[in-house]
Amino acid sequence: MANSGIGRRTLIGTAGLGILAAPAIINAEVFAQEKQQLAIDRVIPPDIHKFKLGGFQVLVVKDGARPSGAPGETFGLNQPAEALATLLSQNFLPTDQFVNSFSPTLIDTGSDVILFDTGLGKAAHAQGAGRLVEGLAAAGYMPEDISIIVITHMHGDHIGGIMEDGRPAFPKARYVAGQVEYDFWTDSARAGTPAEGNQKSVLANVKPLAERMAFLKDGGEVTSGITAMLAPGHTPGMLIFNIESQGKRLVLTADTANHYVLSLQRPEWEVRFDMDKAQGAATRKKVFDMIAAEKVAFLGYHMPFPAVGFVEKQGTGYRFVPKSYQFDI
Repeated sequence: MANSGIGRRTLIGTAGLGILAAPAIINAEVFAQEKQQLAIDRVIPPDIHKFKLGGFQVLVVKDGARPSGAPGETFGLNQPAEALATLLSQNFLPTDQFVNSFSPTLIDTGSDVILFDTGLGKAAHAQGAGRLVEGLAAAGYMPEDISIIVITHMHGDHIGGIMEDGRPAFPKARYVAGQVEYDFWTDSARAGTPAEGNQKSVLANVKPLAERMAFLKDGGEVTSGITAMLAPGHTPGMLIFNIESQGKRLVLTADTANHYVLSLQRPEWEVRFDMDKAQGAATRKKVFDMIAAEKVAFLGYHMPFPAVGFVEKQGTGYRFVPKSYQFDI
């Protein structure tokens, strides 16, 4: 393949010289085909990451990543701009932009194939996202293989891939969601409020599946070893999940923390997308105090891919330690 790629580049380079030497001999159609092939060659499969948690197989898929400017418009809304710039600089990060990634997760228990959240969906392809199905396929899972879909909460980047072209994207799956979350987003009281836009997405993508949906409360069980914990603030009914198998443990924290520095080192800082900002900060502290004290791994939807790590208590916040080989031995 390497020689083939060099050959194409050489051909195009030679064609370029030919334009100068003898334009009449250049076949524009062939030139366009070569350019198209080069573009195809540059397409990279979505990142995936697999590891074992006891008897469970875990697969994390990078559904995409979105660069954004002005970190202060999303994080630290209750802080001066200088505080954000200083913290970012101390952590070797740019002060004028940040990157948000999206990491739906599959857990194969041996009896169930459970997908936590569905990413942005095909509508985000133009932005290089919505690649969940491709990532699942790269790991050997087809949409028909998914037996349970768990919705941690109902923001668009978590439910965008549930329906495709008006039909369920995972045709054999049953669904699990939080009762509080579902009731909030389907309530007609959302109309005319800032939540109305997201409610429309819920009504289009989630409500049509309600008859196939089981609703959980705090402490509810998805299946043996996977238990829900209510974690409100980001949304009124967001659920996170304690996952245990054969003495190994992982907490799937969804959007409890949205940035590995700005949300973890400063959990009290307000986040734009937390619907109840004070409650979001309180939940962040409660959840990550537990994770730090119990030295358990966590998987955060917006953490740097592969989105798995640990936290160490550090002052009033936490230091993020990415996963390495802990699950391999």
